[in-house]
Amino acid sequence: MEILEYKRENVNEIVKRSQNDVNNVLDIVSDILKDVKEYGDSAIEKYTEKFDKVRIDALELKVSKEEIENSYSNLDDSLINAIEKAAANIKKFHNNQIPKQWSMEISKGIDAGQIIRPINSVGCYIPGGRAAYPSTILMTVIPAKIAGVKKIICCSPPQENGKIMDAILVAADIAGADEIYKVGGSQAIGAMAYGTKTIPKVEKIVGPGNIFVTGAKKLVYGEVDIEFPAGPSEVLILGDETANPEYIAHDILSQAEHDPNASCFLVTEDEKLAKKTKEKIEELEKLAIRKEIIEESLNKYGKIILTNSLEESIELANEYAPEHLILMVKEKNENKILKEIKNAGSIFLGNYSPVAAGDYGSGTNHVLPTAGGAKMYSGLSTESFLKKPTFQKLTKEGLKSLEDVIVPLAEYEGFHAHADSVKVRLNRLNKE
Repeated sequence: MEILEYKRENVNEIVKRSQNDVNNVLDIVSDILKDVKEYGDSAIEKYTEKFDKVRIDALELKVSKEEIENSYSNLDDSLINAIEKAAANIKKFHNNQIPKQWSMEISKGIDAGQIIRPINSVGCYIPGGRAAYPSTILMTVIPAKIAGVKKIICCSPPQENGKIMDAILVAADIAGADEIYKVGGSQAIGAMAYGTKTIPKVEKIVGPGNIFVTGAKKLVYGEVDIEFPAGPSEVLILGDETANPEYIAHDILSQAEHDPNASCFLVTEDEKLAKKTKEKIEELEKLAIRKEIIEESLNKYGKIILTNSLEESIELANEYAPEHLILMVKEKNENKILKEIKNAGSIFLGNYSPVAAGDYGSGTNHVLPTAGGAKMYSGLSTESFLKKPTFQKLTKEGLKSLEDVIVPLAEYEGFHAHADSVKVRLNRLNKE
């Protein structure tokens, strides 16, 4: 990782991320989606064989109860216990995110308010195939369940033996998924967006995936809702002289091992911390199991930025808008800095709050906006699966009090039928 001095005029170059542009695969993805829309299950069978190297008949796409039951016996008790404990914490946190309904009197004779209603059906995409991500099942299914979504399905690519990994099935069962299907990639997104004979159409699709999954979600948006675009993982660590360079180095490696295009930043005004952290990273990456991925990531998108002040560090963090933001600063300064942070997917405070805690067990959600998306989006939450219809009730007097608002505005905008819908009521009232 290189050490750079922060200069405000170079901020765009400093915050540059991977140029792994999803637009480059949209033509391929579009063809797959068209096939799925037109040919349904047969297209799913074709692309599963092509990309996952396994032939699965449409009748076998849905995971059976027996497969789920058997998956428990194939896992160590310690892993099952970990999934259950993580699920409990995620439920506890996301239960607290349910918004309240409310109503109020706007003025005499005019009441208005907001009600809360869940989306009817949701599809959760879970990456898989060569690696299992049971934590992503928990992070996507549990908030939807808490929101009251009636039908929650999951899609995850099969292994070459035609099965989904046991940990994914156990996590889906614990989280409360209604159905699980052995299908991945763009074709899974198409199946959930358009529906096939076997796989039902849903109203919203959530969950991370590779560039082809992201491209598919981008193209089906409008046909269904999605949470937000996803990209490579990223972390920005804001540290002062009290930060532990060994902890920082491990946190940086934990993000770099995700993807060769992951972005990892340390931002500090302390030159000694910068140098010690760089040395520790170089020492640790030589021993890392995923050494090649980590080295590529850090060589391309790993930076240590030296600023002149805490204010500059905060300014850079907000401009970068990281997926994960770690604050390793004096405890007395944490709340002060937290108040200044405007853009971040999830924030980790103190030396004992690694990103891994949020990824697996603290209860917060790890499906978070990347690539600067934290300037516009929040991470996945219970509210992601809720709608908030508004309502109003007007009495005769209430409508009459708005005559001088509605009629002039409607007529000015050329919507005379709007104005007439008010006039006809008030004319009748005047005759009574």
